[in-house]
Amino acid sequence: MTDPALYLAGCGTWLPPPVAAATAVAEGRFDPRLARSTEVVSVAVAGAESAPEMAAMAAGVALRRSGCGPADIDLVLHASFFHQGHDLWAPASYVQRVAVGNRCPALEVGQVSNGGMGALELAAAYLAAAPGRSAALVTTGDKFCPPGFDRWHSDPGTVYADGGTAVVLSRRGGFARLRSLVTVSDPELEGMHRGDDPFGDTPFSHRPSVDLDACKRGFLATAGTSFAVARVGAGQATALKRALAEAGAELGDVARVVLPHLGRRRLQAAYFGRFDIDPDRTTWPWSRTVGHLGAGDTFAGFDHLVSTGLLAPGELCLLVSVGAGFSWSCAVVEVLEHPDWVIT
Repeated sequence: MTDPALYLAGCGTWLPPPVAAATAVAEGRFDPRLARSTEVVSVAVAGAESAPEMAAMAAGVALRRSGCGPADIDLVLHASFFHQGHDLWAPASYVQRVAVGNRCPALEVGQVSNGGMGALELAAAYLAAAPGRSAALVTTGDKFCPPGFDRWHSDPGTVYADGGTAVVLSRRGGFARLRSLVTVSDPELEGMHRGDDPFGDTPFSHRPSVDLDACKRGFLATAGTSFAVARVGAGQATALKRALAEAGAELGDVARVVLPHLGRRRLQAAYFGRFDIDPDRTTWPWSRTVGHLGAGDTFAGFDHLVSTGLLAPGELCLLVSVGAGFSWSCAVVEVLEHPDWVIT
């Protein structure tokens, strides 16, 4: 159990309209072989909206649902994966100005796809560090677009989406209690997203668009596939088992599992097969219509389960997250009540 008790008081997601994967295939933008292996149905694709703007809109939803005002928020953390719309700029301060309007600390968190959950753990520690602290707002926002990123092919096996997410973590109460939150890392795997490229002086020094598959090939040529697979599997298993143990639960006690928004083949290897998780117990049926939201998969998936009434009071939900580096975060959340904004 977390000590002091910490609660999720609100959550929110802002997603742009979806683009069908079949449309992208027909237009020659999406390799049909990847479409078949990922089993992605559609992907959220932004228009003029920037990543921080989408994060701020999600934050507005989460704050309204939480009932927290500016004076209640003691920390703002914003996590992101890709470009935030301006160079040498502080997007967390933008989110704070637009969505909150106070003067508490506002900071940005990286760590790519695990940034949202990593930020949640930092927020939990910040609130626990001083008895007078009340609540924290954690947001994510990403927009994956050309020329720097090809959402369909920059990371074969995962299709990237645009959107913003937010949660409000509180010491005073909420609709769900954070029973545990664990993060582990293995820096021996950081080269998987660096490859054998030399360090560059500017962004896109080596190629005009992100190519994570090229980095992976360069890393595996030296480290070996068996080494990487074993380390990745061990890290995920450690985080998951520790989170369940600290919550006093078993995997069978969990009603729903929020998984990263990866393609079906990757999910099968990393979660469905390895931990014997029924896909219908997870967010996969929904996430395949959204795509990978960078740092925001976990918050978006949990918001979906809560908002649609798929989690009932008394049920446990397991939140699972992974990011390059590598780092893994897992949390167990107990739903205490149906908030009044649940769609029934």
